[in-house]
Amino acid sequence: MYGLWRPRVLGAWKVPATGPVIFAVNHSHNIDGPMVMGVAPRPTHFLIKKEAFVGPLDPFLTAIGQVEVDRTTTDRTAIGRALDVLSAGGVLGIFPEGTRGEGDFASLRAGLAYFALRGGAPIVPIAVLGSSERPGRLIKALPPLRSRVDVVFGDPFEAGDGSGRRTRKALDEATERIQKQLTAHLENARRLTGR
Repeated sequence: MYGLWRPRVLGAWKVPATGPVIFAVNHSHNIDGPMVMGVAPRPTHFLIKKEAFVGPLDPFLTAIGQVEVDRTTTDRTAIGRALDVLSAGGVLGIFPEGTRGEGDFASLRAGLAYFALRGGAPIVPIAVLGSSERPGRLIKALPPLRSRVDVVFGDPFEAGDGSGRRTRKALDEATERIQKQLTAHLENARRLTGR
């Protein structure tokens, strides 16, 4: 990442050094996940759509510990693998909106709350800014080479209310709390970076 672009990383010291953690990353461009993996202070295992596991990318993504997920169904294998990452004290990366979009955390899916409550892991919000501002001249699908991409790590927070409940209502309440935290982090990241 540092060879192709000029990442500016803010707040990486906020990531807990040990124990299970969930990275909640906004997603507006293809390079957001690889950028976070490249600059994060800990190895990260992202939930990645199964469509990305094709050709030479399949063995590569598998070898670096990424978790393949079928977004069209409740993928129990992917859920089990993601929970295994957390139970082993690892870092699970999630795009809480489920797919690429505006990257503004406007429409969260319940998966993030489920993993946070079930895995007992704090959430670290991450804003990737500048990756989708303009297309590159050589490869239109990528940001211009040597352009600045900001990666802003936020303060870790707990999704639950401390009760330990994992009911549908608890998941809905946790999702609301998470959305407020992520939106506030994104606004703060934009202020910090001027983007």
